[in-house]
Amino acid sequence: MKKLSSIFLLSALTLSAGNAFAEEEVKMATTELMNYIGVAAIISTLVLVLIVCLVLLKTFRVMASILLKDVKVSEVSPIQEQSSVQAVQEKRTFWQKVLSLRPLSEEKDLVIEHEFDGIRELDNPTPGWFMYLFYATIIFAVVYLLNFHVFKLGKLQDEEYVAEMEQAEAAKEAFLAKSANRVDETTVTYSNDPAVISAGQAIFNKNCVACHGDKAQGTVGPNLTDDYWLHGGTIKNIFKTIKYGVPDKGMISWEKQLTPKEIAEVSTYIKSLRGSNPSGAKEPQGVEDKGEELAGDAAAQTETVKEI
Repeated sequence: MKKLSSIFLLSALTLSAGNAFAEEEVKMATTELMNYIGVAAIISTLVLVLIVCLVLLKTFRVMASILLKDVKVSEVSPIQEQSSVQAVQEKRTFWQKVLSLRPLSEEKDLVIEHEFDGIRELDNPTPGWFMYLFYATIIFAVVYLLNFHVFKLGKLQDEEYVAEMEQAEAAKEAFLAKSANRVDETTVTYSNDPAVISAGQAIFNKNCVACHGDKAQGTVGPNLTDDYWLHGGTIKNIFKTIKYGVPDKGMISWEKQLTPKEIAEVSTYIKSLRGSNPSGAKEPQGVEDKGEELAGDAAAQTETVKEI
């Protein structure tokens, strides 16, 4: 008897551990999702930096090519130099246009009139791509400000975190509810949790009072508070009886009306009524079966803790 009680308790502990493991899996999945988002943001930033570096590299290469061309032009005669300059102007590449690059031969046209201590300044415009990027950041800042701080159409990071945590909590509850509904007559266990017993009482009062009385003392159906049972008094037997019913004795099957979780809750509530001895209880029926789940609960828990 003691060993059997220990086995049942270990089964309950295993089920609890399984639920805790399920919660841990949900937390891990949420953490992994946040990590993926962070990694995606880092990768996007790196890609943007890489693009900027490539543009700068291309700029340096184009400038170097122009410098080399200017050196070659300076080594030829004035007439050839003029024709070479015209050729360079006519053959400006796409990148030279985008980067707003001009050859050194045109430097005299870029000199600003004022000078200081023999130092002259060139009016060399900022490259077009840089200005486009600068304007894009201004537009982005205005849109961001209006979207998140003025009209509040989008969620800030802290608000997104709260919303994602709520979604994760809802997903966890749905997962646990789905797991709870996987219980059947071979895996159901008795629980001392007051919330489970209270939920089972509500189900009993709604569906079972008509046949078994408001205190399960028995009316049309048998008394459920004594040690005598027609179809077995263990939690598994009670679950099975409720699930499949006893058609030849007028008890319907509740398999389609109640979920497996609800059947487990009402079975637990019925088991908790053993020995309550309500007034007007119906005479015992069936065979005595105290049910091993409750026969030595306290002793079994103590022994299990000692063994562990």
